[in-house]
Amino acid sequence: MRSIFAKRIQQIAKEDLKTVFLTGDIGFNALEGVRDVMKDRFINMGVAEQSMISVAAGIAHKGYQVFCYSIAPFVTYRCLEQIRNDVCFHNLPVYIVGNGGGYGYGIMGSSHHAIEDMAILSGLPNMHCYVPAFDEDVDLCLDDMISNKKPAYLRLGLGKPNKFANRSTSFFNRLTSAENPKVTILCAGPVIQNVFSAIDEYYFKNVEVFNISRIPYGPLPVDFTDSVKRTGKVIVVEEHISIGGIGQQLACDILSAGIPVEAFKTLHAKGYPGGRFGNQQYHMQQSGIDKDSVSKTISELL
Repeated sequence: MRSIFAKRIQQIAKEDLKTVFLTGDIGFNALEGVRDVMKDRFINMGVAEQSMISVAAGIAHKGYQVFCYSIAPFVTYRCLEQIRNDVCFHNLPVYIVGNGGGYGYGIMGSSHHAIEDMAILSGLPNMHCYVPAFDEDVDLCLDDMISNKKPAYLRLGLGKPNKFANRSTSFFNRLTSAENPKVTILCAGPVIQNVFSAIDEYYFKNVEVFNISRIPYGPLPVDFTDSVKRTGKVIVVEEHISIGGIGQQLACDILSAGIPVEAFKTLHAKGYPGGRFGNQQYHMQQSGIDKDSVSKTISELL
């Protein structure tokens, strides 16, 4: 997704000369094209993320839209106070872009992981959080961010093209349908690839898959509530902790809507249950959000 993001930023920067890009001294072999197009509107702020956010707020206050780019935990946790006080309270068009969301940076360890970021930022005033699942979602998210001109967080990961026919402009989107569904699955972010790897031909006849790419996502869409009413069984899969995640919010909304549910399962990031670090796939297995864990959970509910 990083390369897709960089190409789209170049286009945005050409169309809108009041776009500024700040980076926290990362982006080698990814942002050179952005730098060349934007010239003096591209600023390397160095390893100073807190200052980067405050500078972005000042520039935005003068009528610019500002992108702040770094590794996901560095551009979120390290400068949370500046995001809250300087950006969100003033409702400024500062767009925070975190690369390698979830366990994306793998063996580099917990300091480089972002598995609580959506919970922390989505609770801030005026903030919209975006977590694209497919490559095509990056443009959709960027267009919405720029249209709203409000504080935003874009979490990038390792995406793949969307091979499904259902490609609406909705941020709460149905991807598959079934004549007689038995389980409704909801995903957030690229972890959805594990879900589709887990669903074989038999499962495709029995499950309906939805994805969310923006928080807050607004009212529950009718096609989703209809699916839950028909199946009575819901599985949520996200590369994020359960507290403050999609599953928690969705459970609240389903209960508030009075929809009866027989089973509600959340597969989510569980931190480091073994106390060891590995690549992204290792941590997904440890958390039970890998292909085999998803397949087992589906089979238990059918």
